[in-house]
Amino acid sequence: MYDEKKIEEIKAKREDWEKNQRGKAIAKFPERKEEFKTTSEIEIKPIYTPEDVKDLDYLEKLGFPGEYPYTRGVQPTMYRGRFWTMRQYAGYGTAEESNKRFKYLLEQGQTGLSVAFDLPTQIGYDSDHPMAEGEVGKVGVAIDSLYDMEILFDGIPLDKVSTSMTINAPAAILLAMYIAVAEKQGVSPDKLNGTIQNDILKEYVARGTYIFPTGPSMRLITNIFEYCSKYVPKWNTISISGYHMREAGATAVQEVAFTLANAIAYVEAAIKAGLDVDEFAPRISFFFSAHNDLFEEVAKFRAARRMWAKIMKERFGAKDPRSMMMRFHTQTAGSTLTAQQPDNNIIRVTIQALAAVLGGTQSLHTNSRDEALALPTEDSVRIALRTQQIIAYESGVCDTPDPLAGSYYVEYLTDEIEKRAFEYIKKIDELGGAVKAIDLGYMQREIQESAYRYQMEIESGKRIIVGLNKFQMEEEPPKNLLKVDPQVEIVQREKIKKVKEMRDNARVEKALKALKKAAEGDDNLMPWILDAVREYATLGEITDVLRSVFGEYQQQIIF
Repeated sequence: MYDEKKIEEIKAKREDWEKNQRGKAIAKFPERKEEFKTTSEIEIKPIYTPEDVKDLDYLEKLGFPGEYPYTRGVQPTMYRGRFWTMRQYAGYGTAEESNKRFKYLLEQGQTGLSVAFDLPTQIGYDSDHPMAEGEVGKVGVAIDSLYDMEILFDGIPLDKVSTSMTINAPAAILLAMYIAVAEKQGVSPDKLNGTIQNDILKEYVARGTYIFPTGPSMRLITNIFEYCSKYVPKWNTISISGYHMREAGATAVQEVAFTLANAIAYVEAAIKAGLDVDEFAPRISFFFSAHNDLFEEVAKFRAARRMWAKIMKERFGAKDPRSMMMRFHTQTAGSTLTAQQPDNNIIRVTIQALAAVLGGTQSLHTNSRDEALALPTEDSVRIALRTQQIIAYESGVCDTPDPLAGSYYVEYLTDEIEKRAFEYIKKIDELGGAVKAIDLGYMQREIQESAYRYQMEIESGKRIIVGLNKFQMEEEPPKNLLKVDPQVEIVQREKIKKVKEMRDNARVEKALKALKKAAEGDDNLMPWILDAVREYATLGEITDVLRSVFGEYQQQIIF
């Protein structure tokens, strides 16, 4: 911290510089824009000095890596010890095809698996359901029963890899299938390492792949918390996601604010269910997006870490330091990729990946150059993975924790994002919390307005997207894009038929009836779901039982 006398001296010098040096430069060469702002509408000043961070108490706001408030990272050595987990989000078509892609990625040096599920799986429909028609295997792998999950991880030892599963409404069912596959491999649940997204609140806000009303959905989530704390202790039971809200148009500030507001709701629900905060909080993880505004993104990650530490310590009285550590996965921003000049996306992804690393991520997925056009080819996926590896091994940015700390600009942005995000959280608290704010449509409306403003800036030319609204060129139609064979749907239907013929249907019926009875009561549903999965009950059958008890969520925007 600078003393007041020194701040006044800097302020006077700054005013002189503004009037003379900068003023003369602008007279000769006007600045590119009348105003400079980040994507969160934070004004960017012409210069930053100690005057802009005069309240920066180093020990209070920054501290040291691995210590509260974790602004500078959750590990003392960060990447000097080991790099982040390098994941590539993968999964398409059948379990057989996705298994081949997983093995290819592991051979290329990937250190963790990240599973994408197709749309029917995400909303609890089997591949032979009328609602699944035309969507089977399109945006991820189709998983209808334990049989598919066995094929998906065939030859992949689950005690040796970390697996992230991007699944929400039916998260309990997919986790049960994963546990059952591990059992068949001879791997006990306490050896499993990975993450299940399990974040239903952002589905109501941004994606729409919800099934049940908010109350039963929160019950399923806290059931997973409780079950895993006892039997799958190394598993991250939720990955609270700002990524999808950012993809829907949220600003960096909104991404942090709404993600943490949802996190507060999950913690409150778990405590209400009788769990001790330090029993489940160490296994909470987060999932953020990385966009192109490099410094805003770095500041966003730093601010989010500091805010979560404060929330857990001051609001929830957490005692275990692990409960206050924000561990997060990052994915580069799919919404920034262009179908025009797709090779430009390699540069965008590099900037975004660099922001994630400078911001201290624990895990990273880099999008492929052709994802605005189709599922990525193997060549594109390899380039995306090599991007991470070059940053890790060649750039030098990993050699000291939080290398941008102390930058007047970055520290100012970190403080400003924290302040604005806490203002949003205060507003959400006044509305009755995240679940109530979602039911009222508050978060949805805020994101819609941000998305509209961003799109208008592109269409007016105020925001330049290279290759899209400036520097265009005539292009050949794209070639060799990866397409999912429509035959996949037929194959999956045949698999379901085969499973239903080979299983003991009387045992399946018994397991489903027991699950329904448990759902009608207050039992933790994970053991009952696991019993049904082991008998090869399908995803759709299990979901339908829960639908019959819980009903379905009806979206209402009334705010």
